Amino acid sequence: MNRLKRKLALYWKLIKSLQTGLLLATGLSGYMSARCPIFNLATLFSIAGSLFLAISGSTVLNMWYDRDIDARMKRTCARPLASAQISPREALATGVILSTAGVVWAVYLDRLFGAIVFAGLFFDVFFYTVWLKRRTCWAILWGGISGGMPVLAGRALAVGGMDWVAAALSLAVLFWIPTHILTFSMRYHGDYRAAGIPTFPSTYGFRFTRITIAVSSVLAALMMGLAGYGIGMHWGYLRLLVVLSALLLFLAVFSLLRPSERLNYRLFKFASLYMLGSMVLMMV
Repeated sequence: MNRLKRKLALYWKLIKSLQTGLLLATGLSGYMSARCPIFNLATLFSIAGSLFLAISGSTVLNMWYDRDIDARMKRTCARPLASAQISPREALATGVILSTAGVVWAVYLDRLFGAIVFAGLFFDVFFYTVWLKRRTCWAILWGGISGGMPVLAGRALAVGGMDWVAAALSLAVLFWIPTHILTFSMRYHGDYRAAGIPTFPSTYGFRFTRITIAVSSVLAALMMGLAGYGIGMHWGYLRLLVVLSALLLFLAVFSLLRPSERLNYRLFKFASLYMLGSMVLMMV
């Protein structure tokens, strides 16, 4: 039993539980933005289950492929694969099984939903991680596209197709990704450089990176506000969304005008809270 608990604890780290949970929340939010209150709990369970498996599987596959560079970075060298606590063969098999199960479940629930879930997994693993991550800092564009797929899939399932609100929600996540990733890449600039991973700070410098963060934050806030208006969000909730967006913009702009490592880290932390808070408002 203790051995099983230790193994589960290792895989909990391997799937990046916080990141997986945040992406899962966006998928549920996309569905509930059009189908709230929920009357079919079985459907909600299937959405959550298929997304959790697909997202977890793609994360494990990414960690499997990146185990060599993780071993070279101080921040990631203790990860289960990089530290040889889990064998590469075992991780690869687990990633494939989880991903396949998630996509098959999603397709069984709805073909369009399943196709979007598969597209997100494909862009994340093959375009972002395998093809571009080690070649160009613009790989984050594909990471952003894949990050926007869960909310797009959830909304498409709810309305029976694609609409402009689904596009706005997906774009909000896409534009939010640079705020999340670029603040992180500035904080661990030395680690990424040691691993040979091109980042915006190493390619264009810190000032251009901060400008990119500020611009992307503005665009993310605009898309999130547009989506809130599109789903008919009540004014009370819309005001809360405006407050969250204003705080994000304030931190992004202030970080540009008065750059510091402490402020950069606060922006990184708040960006996740902003996305989670915005998606919760979309749900309710």
